[in-house]
Amino acid sequence: MNFIELLKIILIGIVEGITEWLPISSTGHMLLVDEFIKLNMSEGFKEMFFVVIQLGAILAVVILYFNKLNPFSSKKSKEEKKDTIELWKKVIVSCIPAAVLGLLLDDFLESHFGSAISIAIMLIIYGILFIIVEDRNKNKEPKVKTLKQLSYKTAFLIGLFQVLALIPGTSRSGATILGGILLGTSRSVAAEFTFFLAIPVMFGASFLKIIKFGLAFTTGEIITLVVGMIVALFVSIIAIKFLMGYIKKHDFKFFGYYRIILGIIVILYFLFN
Repeated sequence: MNFIELLKIILIGIVEGITEWLPISSTGHMLLVDEFIKLNMSEGFKEMFFVVIQLGAILAVVILYFNKLNPFSSKKSKEEKKDTIELWKKVIVSCIPAAVLGLLLDDFLESHFGSAISIAIMLIIYGILFIIVEDRNKNKEPKVKTLKQLSYKTAFLIGLFQVLALIPGTSRSGATILGGILLGTSRSVAAEFTFFLAIPVMFGASFLKIIKFGLAFTTGEIITLVVGMIVALFVSIIAIKFLMGYIKKHDFKFFGYYRIILGIIVILYFLFN
């Protein structure tokens, strides 16, 4: 692997680490990055790489929230351990819709909605929705202010919103955060639950992609995966901390405007090229 290819992989890791957690669609950004830097790898490996690199982003959640997610921590009381187990049960319940429909529809949606224009349209649609939802909720007090208050019903409904993210360009974090806010959760609860929900979803998606690709990796491909995941890990830690700090003082409208502008840029670029 030469130095230029290494820089390309580092850039992709940075893009993944930022866009996986901010509600701006990692797919849309990966599309642009891929268009401009032209990775020197097979289409099959690239498709798998763009999914498996997310494991680095997931490790950032595990590291940052390890104590909150660990039901066996000696630092927790019996009640706190029980609450943590309940949280994991809610995460599992929320994963059911995407797990079932994802297996059935993944290839269909990828082939029918995976074009640059389709992705751009989804960027714009959800950008508009973020602005509308934030304006609608401007003076509303959230009903769910802690993860403990999150009911199984609400968790399942958030999982239904996650199904929308099967369409490329939607943004998994964007769909689930938007769903959480519409269902009455605070921004911080919606964001944190989205982070936790990503753990089984992304591990599952990465596992399926690796199995589909096969386990016969070259040395260069292994280096590519490891470097991409490590970069995504460290950048994700920064992105998650930024997002949680940002939403304490601001709403998600900025991300809505950003998505709309990016979607328009993508449409114009691919229409004229």
